[in-house]
Amino acid sequence: MDYTLLKTEAESKTAATIEVLKTEYAGLRTGRASVHLLDGVRVEVYGSEMPINQVATVSTPEAQVISVSVWDLSNAGAVEKAIRDSGLGLNPMSAGGVIRINLPPLTEERRRELVKVAGKYAEEAKISMRNIRQDLMGKIKRAETDKVISEDDRKRFEEDLQKVFDARALEVDSIAKQKETDIMSV
Repeated sequence: MDYTLLKTEAESKTAATIEVLKTEYAGLRTGRASVHLLDGVRVEVYGSEMPINQVATVSTPEAQVISVSVWDLSNAGAVEKAIRDSGLGLNPMSAGGVIRINLPPLTEERRRELVKVAGKYAEEAKISMRNIRQDLMGKIKRAETDKVISEDDRKRFEEDLQKVFDARALEVDSIAKQKETDIMSV
């Protein structure tokens, strides 16, 4: 059993989990407009569903405004409908090929709901990392059972691997705390 490969696998999988968390957080609305807010919106154009960033340019010209410049004017209505039906609670206003979305300030109640959602995302990331940890620790135990490594090696590998997971868990907590601060700041 090659422990360095196992440790590399742990680091890459936990890093991927943190990237997923950051992506989920990017789409979570804070007090400011973000182009990532529309990342999950898919538009029905040319006979298929496409991400909004493949049919338009999304920008934030002001702190509370998202601007969507549709490349093909015939798709403007479909883009506007997709944004309205996305479940994000946004009300787009179209002016030719440019769709403006004014983001109203978040209420205290809505901010608290978003903090709960952010907490749920962080907990999902931790659960994912616990599953990765459990899988890799199982591989180490099987290697000891199969007499590939000694008991001392198993303990040393498990302690070393645990340090990787502890560091990643702290990183998740830090990212979650930062997102909560962003959401709650007015």
